[in-house]
Amino acid sequence: GEDVELWGLVGLLHDLDWEETPDRHGLEGARWLEEAGYAPEFVRAVQAHAWEMTGVQPETLLEKTLYTVDELTGFVTAVALVRPSRSLQDLEVSSVKKKWKDKAFARGVNREVIARGAEMLGEPLETLIAETIAALRPLAARVGLGA
Repeated sequence: GEDVELWGLVGLLHDLDWEETPDRHGLEGARWLEEAGYAPEFVRAVQAHAWEMTGVQPETLLEKTLYTVDELTGFVTAVALVRPSRSLQDLEVSSVKKKWKDKAFARGVNREVIARGAEMLGEPLETLIAETIAALRPLAARVGLGA
């Protein structure tokens, strides 16, 4: 029931400043988007996804989802990559949860952000993991994670 085009574009562009200005991530990208005439809700979502850097706390469903799923997709992808199948097609929530407990695994993924986001969304972590796996499966072949 959400604006699919808005959510999709925010999903594609939210990290546009990451490579050039990682120390100002979310700040520069939001400024660039604002200067380019993007809607305030778009700009704010980019800021809120980097809450720790920008100080803009996620408030809307779009902002909370982006904040949470940005980190979670990275974690789910990392789990899939270490499986013998290197696939999302046979990836189960239990496998992701097992790796979640291993703090040495994918240490660059901020588990606290994911857990905080799940709490903000009012969803159990397991539900978000399952939904993330399901959302990534149709894209798996394009990102090298199984057919």
